[in-house]
Amino acid sequence: MGKPLKIILSIFATLTLLVIVVVCALFIFIDPNDFKPEIQAAVKDKIGRELTLEGELKLSVFPWLGISSGKMALSNAEGFQGKPFAEIEESNINVKLLPLLSKEIEVDRIVLKGLTVNLAKNKQGINNWHDLVETQPEVPAPDSGKQDVQPGAKAQTILSIGGITIENARIDWDNQKSGKHLEFKDVNLNTDKIIFDQPFAVDLALVVSDTQAKLTETIKLGMDLTVNEKLDVFHLADVNLQTTTAGEKIPGQSLTSTLTAADVALDIARQDLKISTLRLESGDLKIAADITGTQIKDQPSFQGPVTVAEFNPVQVMKQLAMTPPVTRDANALTRLVMNFNLLATDKSADLQNLVVKLDDTAINGSAGIKNFSEPAITFNLTADAIDVDRYLAPEKAADKKSKPIASPATTTAAAASALPVDTLRKLNANGQLTLQKLKASNLTLQDIHVKLNAKNGIVTTQQSVKQFYQGSYSGNLNMDVRGNQPKLAVNETVNHVQVAPLLKDYKGEARMSGTVNASAQLQAQGHTADELKSSLNGRLSFLFKDSVILGFNLQKIIDNSKALIKGAPLPTDNKNDQTLFSEITGTATVNNGILHNNDLIAHSSKLRVNGKGSANLNTEKLDYKIIATLLKSADASGQQAEKMTVAINVGGTFNEPAYTVDPTSLLTEEHKAKIEEKKQKLLDKLDKKIGPGASDLLKRLF
Repeated sequence: MGKPLKIILSIFATLTLLVIVVVCALFIFIDPNDFKPEIQAAVKDKIGRELTLEGELKLSVFPWLGISSGKMALSNAEGFQGKPFAEIEESNINVKLLPLLSKEIEVDRIVLKGLTVNLAKNKQGINNWHDLVETQPEVPAPDSGKQDVQPGAKAQTILSIGGITIENARIDWDNQKSGKHLEFKDVNLNTDKIIFDQPFAVDLALVVSDTQAKLTETIKLGMDLTVNEKLDVFHLADVNLQTTTAGEKIPGQSLTSTLTAADVALDIARQDLKISTLRLESGDLKIAADITGTQIKDQPSFQGPVTVAEFNPVQVMKQLAMTPPVTRDANALTRLVMNFNLLATDKSADLQNLVVKLDDTAINGSAGIKNFSEPAITFNLTADAIDVDRYLAPEKAADKKSKPIASPATTTAAAASALPVDTLRKLNANGQLTLQKLKASNLTLQDIHVKLNAKNGIVTTQQSVKQFYQGSYSGNLNMDVRGNQPKLAVNETVNHVQVAPLLKDYKGEARMSGTVNASAQLQAQGHTADELKSSLNGRLSFLFKDSVILGFNLQKIIDNSKALIKGAPLPTDNKNDQTLFSEITGTATVNNGILHNNDLIAHSSKLRVNGKGSANLNTEKLDYKIIATLLKSADASGQQAEKMTVAINVGGTFNEPAYTVDPTSLLTEEHKAKIEEKKQKLLDKLDKKIGPGASDLLKRLF
C-alpha cells in the first residue's frame, strides 16, 4: 500500500507544480491591461453602459490569484449624463489558487475604496438604474431526453470570502420629481470571513444628510448574519441599529434612537419572516414586539403582540420638535401605555385586544384601517372614565359664566364643522364608543353610547346618555359636506333631567330648578359657530315640572307695582327671591338664529303666566313679554278668580336679563274709566278755547 500511495502523492505534487508554473507564466508573459478594450466591450455589450478604466490593472498569483485596479467609472443612463453612475478609486480581489482544484472558491477580503454611486430620478419619474435591473427572459434548457448526471451526483462548489471592506463610500440620491435630495456619505462596511450557512459579523456605518430639512442622520448597524448558498435564507442575530438625528429643529440639537432584535429569520423561498424580541427606543418612547410575517412577497401579512411601555406624551412631543397643547390640567397627557395584537398587510392594519391607559383613563377594544390609499377606519372601544375638560385649553372665569347651553349633538356639530371640508369628504369611518363616565364642559354623564358612520361626504352620529342628571338623553346628527358648506341636521330629546345640578355644573350657578322634558329638531349650515347660529332653523318643545326660578320673584314685582300705584311703601328686597311654577310648557320656532315663542304657559298656586316673544341667538338679546295674572284664593266652588294682571317686558341678554313692568297693565277698569273721563274733559276744554277740531288734531298727533 505504501508504494501506490507514494505514486499518487507524486502525481498530485507534479500536477500542483505544473499549475503553479502555468499561472506564473501567465503572470510573467500576459499583461491584464492589454485586455482593457475587451473588458470595456464586454460591459458595453452586457449592460449597455460605458466602463472607463483609468488606473492600472495588476495581477497577483501565488498563493492568491487576484487582481487590483485603480480608478474605474461606469457611465450613467441615457438622460442622466451629468455624472457617472458609479466610480471607484481603488479595488482589490484575490482568490486562493489551490482550493480551486477541488472546486472550492476561497476569496480573500474584497476591498473597495472611494466608491461613489449617483442615484437619480427625473421629473417624469424615471430612475437611472432601471436598465440595470430589468428582468432577462429565462432560456429553457434543451431537452436531450437523457440525464447525463444522476440525481445527487451534481458537484457542489464551496465559496468562502475572507470579508468585505468598503471604505469612505458615498451615495447621492437626487429625486427631481419630488425635489428631495439626500447624501449618504462616510459609508463604511466591514464583515468577518463569509462562509455559507455560518454566521459572520457585519458592521455598517454611514451619515445621511438632508440639506432641505437641515437634518443629519448618523446610522450604525451591527449584527451576526448567516446566509445560505442560494442567497434566499437569511438569519440575523443580535441586531443593533442606532440612529442619531441632529439639526436645529431637534430639541437639544440631537435625538438618538435604537432598534434591536434578538433574532430575525427570513426565508425568501417560503416568503416567511420572524422577528423575535424586537425593541425600539427613542427618547422616552419604548416599543417591544414579536412579529411573524407570511407571504411577504405576494400577499404580505404580519402579526404579533406589540407593547408600548409607559411614557410621557408631552415629553415625546417635545423630543420630536412638536409643540404640546396647553391644557387646564398640568398633569394631562403625561402617562400613556399601550398593548395590542397587530395584524397588518400592505393595505391594512388591525389592532386587536387593544388596551390603552391614558393618564387615569382605561380604554379597551379594537381599531383598524383598511386600504391605506383611501383609508377606511373602524373601531369598537370602551372606556371607563374620562375628563375631557382637563385636556382643553385653560378657561377664563368670565367665559364660564357667559357660555351658552350646548347639547352633545350641537357641540359635536360645531366641532365637526370646524374641520376642513376636504377632510370630512374623504372621511370613511364606522365604529362605536362606549363610556362608563364622561365629564365634558363640567357636566357629568354616565353610560354613554356613541355610533359614528361617515362615508361619501355624509357623516352621521347617534348618541345616548342613560344617566344624565337623573334623566336621560338621546340624539343624532347628520352632516352633509358634499357641497361647499356643511349642512347639519340635529334631533335631540331629554327626559326627566334635573335642571338645577346641570346648570350648577355647567355655569357655576343655577337660577332655575325642576325637571325638564324637551326635544329639538334643528338644521343649519356653515363652517363656524357664528355661521351655524345665524343659519339655524327648526322647532323646539319643552315641559318643566315643579320649577323654581331664582332671582325673579313675579309675586314681588306685582306687589311692588300695586304699592307704587297706591303710594304705599315698597317691599324690602330679598336676595332669595324666587318664583315657583308647577308646570311650564311651550314650543318655539327658530328662523335664521332667532327663536320665536308664542305659547308659553306657566301655572302656580297663585299665578297664571302667558308669554311670547323672541330670543336672538346671534346677539343673545331678549325681547319677550310675560302676562302674569294674580289669582284670588279659591271660593266655595273651588274656582279661582282673577285678582290682578301685570305685563312684564323682558329685555337685556341671556346672562343679564332685565325686567320692566308695563304701567298701563296695572290699571283696573275703574282707573282706566276715570283716566278716559279726565282725558275727554281736557279735550273738550281745548275745543272751547282754541276752536272746534283742535281735539281731533291732538288725537291724531298722539
